Amino acid sequence: MTEIPDLSPELRLLEAVIFASAEPVTADLLSRQFGEGTDISELLRDLKTHYEGRGVNLVEIDGEWSFRTAPDISPHMKITRQPRRKLPRAAAEVLAIIAYHQPVTRADIESIRGVETSRGTLDILLELGWIRPGKRRDTPGRPLTWHTTPDFLSHFNLESLKDLPGLDELKAAGLLDARPVLSDMPRESEDKADAGTSDEDDDFSAWISEETEPETAAE
Repeated sequence: MTEIPDLSPELRLLEAVIFASAEPVTADLLSRQFGEGTDISELLRDLKTHYEGRGVNLVEIDGEWSFRTAPDISPHMKITRQPRRKLPRAAAEVLAIIAYHQPVTRADIESIRGVETSRGTLDILLELGWIRPGKRRDTPGRPLTWHTTPDFLSHFNLESLKDLPGLDELKAAGLLDARPVLSDMPRESEDKADAGTSDEDDDFSAWISEETEPETAAE
């Protein structure tokens, strides 16, 4: 049996802080906890190396650190949990638009979708922690812009927005067809837009919808 090397007191403390945190933690937050004179970046690198090849890895996503199940172990694990309700079509479309076009205003979203966006749709995404308001645009009315959050990246297992699936990947996955991504024909309301339409008809926003199915053990 391979002997696991002992960790230094600093690495053990760092390990405990990250493990005990309910949310991923940033290097800045860890630096404040450890105080001046501590090279937190070096400690994080050492701890990440220590966990390489083990069942749990130390990973960084968008500048935040957390322990996660090793990717090759995840398929062999089974977690029983309450399935999540599939994201409504309107919310999936709005989330996809924000993810691919951020920063965008509500007017931008409505222009792309061709339908008015209800406050309730944005509230769903805010409650999930997947979007956040950004700076106000320097245009008449100074509208808010919207961005995705690190929680969005974490939920969809993305290290950065650069890892969002491209056009070719979406086509290969069967999530795009010959029709426009979002119909150019105006729709009277979100309720009518949702009526009688399956989530699979949402084109690239279907990727968002599918990824809200029950989470895997890698999370």
